[in-house]
Amino acid sequence: MTHSDFPGRRLRYYLSVPNACPYLSGREERKLFVHLPLKDAVSVHDQLAKLGFRRSQNIIYRPACMGCQACQSIRIPVKDFHISKSQAVTLKRNYDLKSSLSDAIATEDHYELLKSYLGARHADGGMMEMGPSDFQDMVEDSLVRTHLINYHQGEKLIASALIDVLDDGLSMSYSFYDPTMPQRSLGKFMILDHILKARKAGLDYVYLGYWVKNSPKMDYKARYRPHELLTDEGWVLKN
Repeated sequence: MTHSDFPGRRLRYYLSVPNACPYLSGREERKLFVHLPLKDAVSVHDQLAKLGFRRSQNIIYRPACMGCQACQSIRIPVKDFHISKSQAVTLKRNYDLKSSLSDAIATEDHYELLKSYLGARHADGGMMEMGPSDFQDMVEDSLVRTHLINYHQGEKLIASALIDVLDDGLSMSYSFYDPTMPQRSLGKFMILDHILKARKAGLDYVYLGYWVKNSPKMDYKARYRPHELLTDEGWVLKN
């Protein structure tokens, strides 16, 4: 474990034990993580997000794998973003959906939607074991500016995104949607919609977490252009 200075406090970092990498076969992952402090959680989170950290409840983490730097933080500079023809089609296809911002409060509708999504898309993942109370913790246990953006078709909830509001953008923490509507491309649509929402709000970025080259699970993130990747030299623009 190590320490680093933040205004008025010192943070204590921890290193996780090795686990099987969920993205690259035959590799192990380790994470550097720190608990958000009760005081100054928002400012600490804002600063560490710019350094590639992600939030899970009140822990923020980033990859710290020995001999591997495949995971790269990726964010979209919304003012420079160009909508491709296929992305424009995705937006048009979902024009009938109504989006709304809500407090980060888990409901039965959210939980049922999540379970349907996981069963179809990530049936072999650890989140399949998540019960209602675990889901509530995932959504509501936050010391920062966390919200849900919900998408309805009529009265039916068909997609939702758990987001953190940073001082320079929106961080998409976790998204889930109705898997029986593949024609809508809801996962792609939510990213596009968040880019438009961030632009309208005068924010600079949409943070998408980590991109892993040659990982089929992560390929879609690099299709939003231009985007920025966090390297040893800082954030680098990729057109």
